[in-house]
Amino acid sequence: MQASTTATRLRIGERVMAAINREPSTAPHGTRNDVVLAAATAVVAVVLSQLGDHGLRADALGLTLLLAAHVPLVWRRRRPVLVLLAVVALVGPYHALDNNHTAPIPATMLVLYTVAATGTVRRTLLTAVSVIGVTLVINALFDPDGVREVLRISGWILAVLFFGIDVRYYRQYFAAVVERAERAERTREEEARRRVAEERLRIARDLHDLLAHSITVIGVQTSVAAHVLNADPERLDRAAVAAALDDIAETCRSARGELRTTLEVLRERDGSETRGPLPDLRGLGDLADTARLAGAKVDLSVTDDDVPPAVGAAAYRIVQEALTNALRHGGRDDLTVRVRVYADTGVLRVTVTDDGAGAGTGTPGFGLVGMRERARSVGGTLDAGPLPGRGFEVSAVLPVSAVRDDERERAR
Repeated sequence: MQASTTATRLRIGERVMAAINREPSTAPHGTRNDVVLAAATAVVAVVLSQLGDHGLRADALGLTLLLAAHVPLVWRRRRPVLVLLAVVALVGPYHALDNNHTAPIPATMLVLYTVAATGTVRRTLLTAVSVIGVTLVINALFDPDGVREVLRISGWILAVLFFGIDVRYYRQYFAAVVERAERAERTREEEARRRVAEERLRIARDLHDLLAHSITVIGVQTSVAAHVLNADPERLDRAAVAAALDDIAETCRSARGELRTTLEVLRERDGSETRGPLPDLRGLGDLADTARLAGAKVDLSVTDDDVPPAVGAAAYRIVQEALTNALRHGGRDDLTVRVRVYADTGVLRVTVTDDGAGAGTGTPGFGLVGMRERARSVGGTLDAGPLPGRGFEVSAVLPVSAVRDDERERAR
């Protein structure tokens, strides 16, 4: 019961604060609310006009002017200055006829507040000077001795106008705070979407590199086994067939293990960065051995393996994809691939050259795109294209010093 009462009070408080913070010109149901407010203010004014102010009561003409002065309040949000002029034009004769001087005060203060809360400071000050001036003229004509009354009225006018200015500035401040909060929230959402897109792209690259390489190697090894079986069925080399099948099984097991690691990352629900160990330059030997099993002659030279993990992983994937493309598009049994990985003045250079037929003319895949993305992920560049005559070359330049400095900075 107490919790329900507290929740109700919180909702009421939130509605009140929302009404205060809302810009008057954009408030929902503004005209309807102003009709109700004008009617309620008119009722209060009529009651006050009959209570007597120094023995003064409003007569029939005074009541007519008093009620007419409340009609413009319906449009106070849209035309506050015109409404003020209309109210003053009706309230002036009302006071001049020496009716109850207290009754019009609520309507006058309401429209003065609206002018200050919806306009500039300059307009508010001009309004204060004009209204106080009119008040001085009226009192000078009808009550020359009422200096204290003039000061009292002027004080109330200034108080209401400054209150309206304060409310206006508070609304502007609140709107600025809300806008900054919304902008920060949009920034966080955009950053989250960007990270999700980057992670999806990374996983797509990993799956492509893994599956394309493994499937290509399996295809080549299967062709070797089929060739052995069909070459001379009467003198079947069972040892060669068994070796080819063992190579296929080993490639499948390796691919299954890497694929399981990737799927475990996809299934991770706590958002942690458990991505498993990144591949590095030490794994290039295994890539070369796998390509050799597929029938290629691989000349591997790695003269520097002390690189940041991100650079090592990028180089590994570039070499992996380059070997895959060489095996897929080489088009010859004695294919030779030269792999060079070496340091050069703050960068790691990766070069993969083959003497095959080069890239095919069929539907282009994602291999070259993925290699360029790998290089760009660490701030590097990659060039790839056919060599004069025969062959294909992939050349990447991966910065080492800059990436190492970034990793040290993040570690602090």
